[in-house]
Amino acid sequence: MNNLPLYSIVVFIVTVGLTILLFYRASNYSFPLFLIISFWLVLQAVLSLTGFYQVTDTIPPRGILFILPPLLFIIMLFITAGGRRFIDQMDPGTLTLLHTIRIPVEIVLYWLYLDKQVPKLMTFAGGNYDIISGITAPIIFYFGFVKKQMGKKIIFLWNLICLGLLFLIVRHAIFSVPSPFQKFGFDQPDIAILHFPYSWLPSCIVPIVLFSHLVMIRRFILSGTSENRQQK
Repeated sequence: MNNLPLYSIVVFIVTVGLTILLFYRASNYSFPLFLIISFWLVLQAVLSLTGFYQVTDTIPPRGILFILPPLLFIIMLFITAGGRRFIDQMDPGTLTLLHTIRIPVEIVLYWLYLDKQVPKLMTFAGGNYDIISGITAPIIFYFGFVKKQMGKKIIFLWNLICLGLLFLIVRHAIFSVPSPFQKFGFDQPDIAILHFPYSWLPSCIVPIVLFSHLVMIRRFILSGTSENRQQK
């Protein structure tokens, strides 16, 4: 990892910062949320820099700590009254625009592939189409929330499709990491996420992107329920 080009590291760190900035803005500048994310980033940096994730033969895999705590936090927000109030006051336009960060993420993944840190399967050159989400996000944002010329159903469908693309790359990433459960990338496994700063991809960027889609899907379902009630 020491031989990786500096531009790859810089672009990725800037992308993480931009992700957090947009998410912070979407939350109406929730300082408690900012503190939680900051603590989580520091913790993941420490674990990565100390080599914790580079031990890959444990069961369960240590990499489960990338995503399990954020998933539990997301679930807590959706099942508690206070969490749902927080979710429902988030800005949908900014949550949509946030997905543009998937463009630099995919570019960095391609650079990592060229440096033999991730398998080709995880890049747009190998069947990972997640970059489409990033490219189309500004279009959805502009016509859906600036011009308001795009219907809710199209925005909902876009979120579903992009959520599916996210699940696909996450699946490939999980099963490409060296572990007892590895299924892909044996010739060139996914070792980048075991190191700093790329450990922030599964532990920070992926949960935020996932959460953003889930919030938008919830808004569509709630708006549909409200419309049905008004018709009755």
